[in-house]
Amino acid sequence: MTNLFEVTAGRLKPVSRATLATEEQIETWVAENPAILGLDVLIIGRQITIDNRGRLDLLGLDASGDLVILELKRDRTPREIVAQILDYASWAVMLHTRDVHDIANAYLSKPLPAAFRDRFDRSLPETLNGDHQLVIIAGELDPTTTRIVEYLYDRYDMAINTALFRVFKDGERQLLATDWQLDPEEVEERSAAKVKAPWTGYWYVNVGESEHRSWEDMRRHGFIAAGNGRLYSGKLEQLSVGDKIFAYQKGRGYVGYGEVTAPAVMVKDFANDTGSLLSADLVQPNLAHDMDDVDLAEYAVGVNWIKAIPLAEAKTFRGVFANQNVVCKLRDAATLEFLSSAFGVPVGST
Repeated sequence: MTNLFEVTAGRLKPVSRATLATEEQIETWVAENPAILGLDVLIIGRQITIDNRGRLDLLGLDASGDLVILELKRDRTPREIVAQILDYASWAVMLHTRDVHDIANAYLSKPLPAAFRDRFDRSLPETLNGDHQLVIIAGELDPTTTRIVEYLYDRYDMAINTALFRVFKDGERQLLATDWQLDPEEVEERSAAKVKAPWTGYWYVNVGESEHRSWEDMRRHGFIAAGNGRLYSGKLEQLSVGDKIFAYQKGRGYVGYGEVTAPAVMVKDFANDTGSLLSADLVQPNLAHDMDDVDLAEYAVGVNWIKAIPLAEAKTFRGVFANQNVVCKLRDAATLEFLSSAFGVPVGST
């Protein structure tokens, strides 16, 4: 069970649980912004009518062109919701690329290739639906659902998970907390091992140039940053000292190759050989925003940049791997071959 507390004058005040008027509201939130659950997907359909099978709540497409089936647990029993999403999976596995285009174009306000590029900053793969993931979205997790989902994952390496949401009320404010039954990174990694290319050993990192951070600061002072929520900054904790990373800037291309030298910490605690990062001459001093707030502050990972170039010299090619994740494993062989040449990195040097 998730409990929420407000810290006031050094004391903990419990925040009471609340109920949501309708689960349709959660569906709308996820449809508009899947990132609230940590999902890096483009929603391409909602309430899709499937002959003799009911209505699929949400259908998404990930950066690899694979389908993500999302079903809310309403008033159905655990066995019914699991059976329902498995039935939808048996329908989805039969969809051809043309079918996916038709579904998406009926829902999106623009053609699928354009929406996909806007969402993931890369071209839509020619072949879609090579694999699929199943996500049950629930307010509470009962023991039966837990056992069934874990059985399908453990025994059959099925890419199935349950995303949990809980609502709290603090005066006039409503707060939403989200979590997962299983570690989504492990689920993706385990299922990807069956159908996707093996991990190259290199990490992909999003630079995230914005009003809060500057790539020029990152390359000059040896770090990568992310913030404005633990949904984003927490992804930096996947990186360990010694990891090799390639840095990417949306809309431009790859701008750096380096090795992690220090794990993620809040920027106020980050220092290098020249001293505290926040005392340095920064192009973007707003890096210090909300610096005492563990949830909203920027976090930084130390990096020894072996080669780092200005944004204007970013390296890219048509079809280069890119997505919205702050950090993820680089699996695309064509992109690695290109980056090896562009940044002078011998393949296999990890």
